[in-house]
Amino acid sequence: MLRFTLLWLLVFFLSLVSSSARPAPFAMRISCGARQNVRTAPTYALWYKDFGYTGGIPANATTPSFITPPLKTLRYFPLSEGPENCYGINRVPKGHYTLRIFFGLIKQPDFDNEPLFEISVEGTLIHSLKSGWTSHDDQVFAEALVFLLDGTVSICFHSTGHGDPAIISIEILQVDDKAYYSGPEWGKGVILKTTSRLTCGTSKPRFDEDYSGDHWGGDRYWEPIRTFGQNAAEPRSTENSIKQASDAPNFYPEALYQSAVVSTDSQPDLAYTIDVDPNKNYSIWLHFAEIDALVTDAGQRVFDVLLNGDTIFKEIDILKLSGDRYTALVLNTTVAVSGRTLTITLHPKEGHRAIINAIEIFQVIAAESKTSSAEVRALQALKRSLGLPNRFAWNGDPCVPKEHPWSGADCQFDKSGSKWFIDGLDLANQGLKGFLPDDISKLIHLQSLNLSGNTIHGVIPPSLGTITSLELLDLSYNFLNGSIPESLGNLTALRRLNLNGNSLSGRVPGALGGRLLNGASFNFTDNAGLCGIPGLPTCGPHLSAGAKVGIAFGVSLSFLLLVICSVCYWKRRQNILRAQQIAARGAPYAKARTQFSHDIQMSRHHNHGHTRTAAENGPSLLS
Repeated sequence: MLRFTLLWLLVFFLSLVSSSARPAPFAMRISCGARQNVRTAPTYALWYKDFGYTGGIPANATTPSFITPPLKTLRYFPLSEGPENCYGINRVPKGHYTLRIFFGLIKQPDFDNEPLFEISVEGTLIHSLKSGWTSHDDQVFAEALVFLLDGTVSICFHSTGHGDPAIISIEILQVDDKAYYSGPEWGKGVILKTTSRLTCGTSKPRFDEDYSGDHWGGDRYWEPIRTFGQNAAEPRSTENSIKQASDAPNFYPEALYQSAVVSTDSQPDLAYTIDVDPNKNYSIWLHFAEIDALVTDAGQRVFDVLLNGDTIFKEIDILKLSGDRYTALVLNTTVAVSGRTLTITLHPKEGHRAIINAIEIFQVIAAESKTSSAEVRALQALKRSLGLPNRFAWNGDPCVPKEHPWSGADCQFDKSGSKWFIDGLDLANQGLKGFLPDDISKLIHLQSLNLSGNTIHGVIPPSLGTITSLELLDLSYNFLNGSIPESLGNLTALRRLNLNGNSLSGRVPGALGGRLLNGASFNFTDNAGLCGIPGLPTCGPHLSAGAKVGIAFGVSLSFLLLVICSVCYWKRRQNILRAQQIAARGAPYAKARTQFSHDIQMSRHHNHGHTRTAAENGPSLLS
């Protein structure tokens, strides 16, 4: 009984521990171009087979760096597929994420060895590949911290005319919602793009997974830097445990703080310089832990931190600020950089020389506002109904990034709603087919719509008359039929209407005809069936739609009755003819039978007077 009670208590305790433990973060890894799921050593991470892409071609891959995931395929996007192609991943839980994209090289000799292209996340441009990226391990991928709030993520690749974008893998790794909190400017409208992430005093590149780091850290990649130049720094390392390293919200791996670089007597200032994009803001994260056995008390190592010559942190005493030796300390600041370089300098003030364990540098990017979702759906419906070819590359967001809007679409920003909307659409002379969908009416901000010179068929949707902002509507030289909707008369802002060169018929709505007197320019020519305004034939008696339906129904009913009567007459005639044929075949037999009957009757009449009874004739003698 006691054993059973102890076992029950143990199970109960374990259930409490497991229920209070934090769940594993969401992780989605995609092996681009792969046809089945794969796992890769040494961590046996699961990579899902390729999905979510808008186009492109799978191919065998050449990995440009040893840090690239050991995957065998990629997906590339030739210009024939359009200048913009995307991955759209659904069912991503709301949260904060590290997104990482590894680039690849197509394993064929006739392809560009080093394509250059741009990458956007959720409509915000985050990365542009630079010439020579294949020669630098920390440039073979792009990485950013971004908030995903609507259950989806869109990652797009934009051609720049220098080779075809080629992608080996995409990683979507959830991190803590407060990860890399950097002050009032930090939030859901900010993206942090990884510029550099260094682990100092070692020559081994590491991912968080290699450090056995917490999964909530996002499996960061740390580029090794053993020294900051010849005779400029000396490496330090320890095997002692580091306190306060793997704490929330950033969950840094403990091993990150077990190596460092220390400045030298010949160069007491410890300086690191990196190339950056000019006129941008950068979030700097500096990592320290006092692992030098020569420093045991506060005040024995004090230094200033300067960024591009400006003192940002004064009199940094690691032991004093962290509280103990072998204890992690992280300092963060955000600076504006006007030039093309960023130099981090540690200048000793007292005691021993400067020390640093790791450095992280992020470019601070304001997330772009997106296009109204209703208008995006309307454009996607138009794309399907008109069968837009791939060269249009209507993928991702129509208006952002602003450097890569959709072909033919003009955008305006609504400051009050913080949304982009479509105010112009010009797809003239593009060889488009199909029909105009009713959903086009959801482009409620359209001022100009030009679809002339295509082969669009079907009717003009009456819903067009609800886009009251329209000033120009050009549907000329298509194959449109039917009548002009009366609802177009509601477009009071319309100043130019071209419907010429179609197969339209019926009366031009009176409201449109009256607008001609007010200086509007309307063209209805080359439509043989149109009538009702000067320059077009005079219309006959005007019938309502109900009357037209009634007439059509009456004509159809009359035709049906005529067919039924004709069938009945034909069957009756056939029956009569058949009866006559039977009568003709039986005439000779009937005549002979009639003559025989007549002869019998005459014979009976002739012998009637000579008839006698048996008594009169006497007995009949038989012999």
